Amino acid sequence: MIRYEHFDGPLQLEGGGVLPEVTVAYSTYGELSPARDNVIWVCHALTANSEVAEWWEHTVEEGKFLDPAKYFVVCANFLGSHYGTTGPLSINPATGEKWYGDFPQITVRDMVRCHRMLAERLGIEHVELLIGSSIGGFQCLEWAVECPDFARRAAFIATAVRSTPWITAFNESQRWAIEIDPTFGQRSDEAGIDGMAVARSIALMSYRGGLAYDRTQQDPDHGKLSGFRVCSYQRHQGEKLRRRFNAYSYYRISQAVDSHDLARGRGGDVEKVLAGVKADCLVVAITSDILFPPEGHDVMVRALPRVEYHLIDSDFGHDGFLVEHRQLNDIIQRFMNKPL
Repeated sequence: MIRYEHFDGPLQLEGGGVLPEVTVAYSTYGELSPARDNVIWVCHALTANSEVAEWWEHTVEEGKFLDPAKYFVVCANFLGSHYGTTGPLSINPATGEKWYGDFPQITVRDMVRCHRMLAERLGIEHVELLIGSSIGGFQCLEWAVECPDFARRAAFIATAVRSTPWITAFNESQRWAIEIDPTFGQRSDEAGIDGMAVARSIALMSYRGGLAYDRTQQDPDHGKLSGFRVCSYQRHQGEKLRRRFNAYSYYRISQAVDSHDLARGRGGDVEKVLAGVKADCLVVAITSDILFPPEGHDVMVRALPRVEYHLIDSDFGHDGFLVEHRQLNDIIQRFMNKPL
């Protein structure tokens, strides 16, 4: 069940904008222990939501690393998203109308600030595990740096300490697809969604990579001249997002991804920044991930004071963190059972 907490503003954003008020949507699983020492906080990825059990299959189950019989699992929908937390389709109190394209630019640090506000409201001072993958990993890294005593353990999965030109290139192409939709800019919930569908098909190639496409989208009929299986797959995935998300959120979130840099405003040396993390850390990469390749995780392994590293073998690229749940569960269970 999704719950909501409202915070009277103003919330000063890193980029200079201001939100007069903020609502945060969140979901929980399990029961908080009397000692409040069984919390796992999940930070979700780009177009996911707070309902972890829906998008991260076979994790919120008995005997798994998000076992609700053992842990109190919390996930908050991040700032700017489509699923309940304040975003472009929320009402701007100053105008009485939805923000749409007027919604200010946000950063990962702004997202984490809202998470921290919610944790304080819920009376959660510490967590047993802070975990996230992709942009969820961005949030976890920021939180572990900003509040070194908050998490006893932290897991950073298929993520990075800063966005790369490669990541930004994919995002800029997606924003361009949205911008050339003639409806983008209109004050409508549906504005730009055709362009967003195209953007999603671009993104999907970076999430899966060639190995996954060649493994899953081959046509049994080698005599085809058109109508290839992969073509319908691309359009289907774009249409799926078109039906459940909005282009203004997608646009702003992609900008937040591009601006991610742990060392920004912290002296510029990311290794020194990481050296201040106190949590016992787990870093997980995926062999075929072209968006966050394994070598991109080296700086975390090198600079975090207490860290172990694992590589998931998968043909499914960045989406391996969703597909390879058995490998991931084994890795995280061992990490959680290790004495500190």
